[in-house]
Amino acid sequence: MVGHLVRLKLTLLRNSLRRSVWQVLGLVAAALYGVLVLALVAAGLVALSFQDAALRETVLVLLGSALVLGWCVVPLVAFGVDATLDPRRFVTYGVPRRDLLVGLTLAGLVGVPGVVTALVALGTAAVWWREPLAALAAVVGAVLALATCLVGARATTAALAPVIARRRVRELVAVLAVLLLALTGPILAGLTNGVAALGEGGLRRVVDVLGWTPPGAAWGLGAAVAAGDAGAAALRLLVAVATVALAYLVWDRALTRSLVQPVAASHEVKARGLGWFGRLPATPAGAIAARAATYWLRDPRYATAVAIVPVLPVVLGLSGAGDMLLVCGPLTGVLVGWSVSADVAYDGTAFWTHLAAPVRGVVDRRGRVVVAGTLGAVATVAVTVGTAVHADAVQHLPALLGAGLGLLLTSLGGASVVSALVVYPVQQPGDNPFSTKQGVGAAAFTSQLVGGTAVLALAAPTLVLTVLAVVRGSTALGWVALAVGLVLGTGLLVGGVVWGGRILDRTGPDLLGRMRAFP
Repeated sequence: MVGHLVRLKLTLLRNSLRRSVWQVLGLVAAALYGVLVLALVAAGLVALSFQDAALRETVLVLLGSALVLGWCVVPLVAFGVDATLDPRRFVTYGVPRRDLLVGLTLAGLVGVPGVVTALVALGTAAVWWREPLAALAAVVGAVLALATCLVGARATTAALAPVIARRRVRELVAVLAVLLLALTGPILAGLTNGVAALGEGGLRRVVDVLGWTPPGAAWGLGAAVAAGDAGAAALRLLVAVATVALAYLVWDRALTRSLVQPVAASHEVKARGLGWFGRLPATPAGAIAARAATYWLRDPRYATAVAIVPVLPVVLGLSGAGDMLLVCGPLTGVLVGWSVSADVAYDGTAFWTHLAAPVRGVVDRRGRVVVAGTLGAVATVAVTVGTAVHADAVQHLPALLGAGLGLLLTSLGGASVVSALVVYPVQQPGDNPFSTKQGVGAAAFTSQLVGGTAVLALAAPTLVLTVLAVVRGSTALGWVALAVGLVLGTGLLVGGVVWGGRILDRTGPDLLGRMRAFP
């Protein structure tokens, strides 16, 4: 049965590659990235093997602990990325639980992350090639560390499944994940500065502690043998084995619970009145705007699309680039305005209600941009004013507002056309925002690239005036940039809504047919 589960994972992987050429290209890209990582790690391990034992232990324990923690934490954020062998799918089969546990653990090695992790873990033993006994102990430690990664990932996701299944929790996790990705640079810079501040002595004390913890004990096994400390080696081996056993026990209990009482995603809705449908006019455009407003408040896909907006000033501020703060306002306008370029795709097959109503295309476009435009205007003005005051550049405020609001209006017009022309598979409500749907590729890339380029080209007059006003310090040019941005942007918005509406009247049934064909 264990072998059957591993073969099943390989079969599912092979069949997924046959479905789409983009899946093949994605796997090839991931494999090339994995090879690059392996090459860099191999070079690092070779260089590390000629260093003293203390440095070798420090590097292995620190990076190894981070690897284990990554395996245990990332699945909680990346829910839904790989559910090909979801244990809940075996509820109706009489598979012995022990076989299921072992089979799913080994199946976790199938794929680029599993293979790369296994090779990296086993490769760390080569660091101790000058001490054969230490190298042998490091191999045992690497196997235990790999088991901790695989079993720990399953244990955390299975144990916390009832919590992750709640819609609000998934939304919060998705937004936090986007924020963490946006703050990757400052976080890494902070960690680097923290390590430098600790110094060699402080870093050594951290390693001494980590070497006795569940994530790091297995990685310090070779160092203990190399130092001739049999007692420490035995105790670290005990901690590593106990970690795997505890993770196995947690996963076993959680798996038993999920097989007996499968956890279903929570979609609890507390209805209180008509919401936005009771606040906005009872017209076709008002109804579409009310639904769009509901999406913006409740659909995490919209939140994650613009979650980077409040982070931009923080990232640029922490980077020390004070002048770069001035681009936050214009960037906010583009991000919020262009976020509606996938509105029809986010509707999915529910778009049939627009066709059955029937709703004129221009009304559909107008209802959607009203909400995004209102939110975008508030966000753009707030970010522009805040960053200008912080950067002591209030004199440039008219020019910056012209660029930000002009880009917002132009992006809304461009997105109104693009979303009427192109749809592609997107994450469904409740899906992980980082999962990749089959079929996403050329259509998404081309539409975003061409559409974004067109928006920048159309807004070029405003951007040129803004740059000139800021560089020359001309207040008069700043007011001209504001006027041009508002007038030109409004014209492009109206033109985009009308043109996109006409396109939608013609392509609406075709868009629905394409979305129904998505896997």
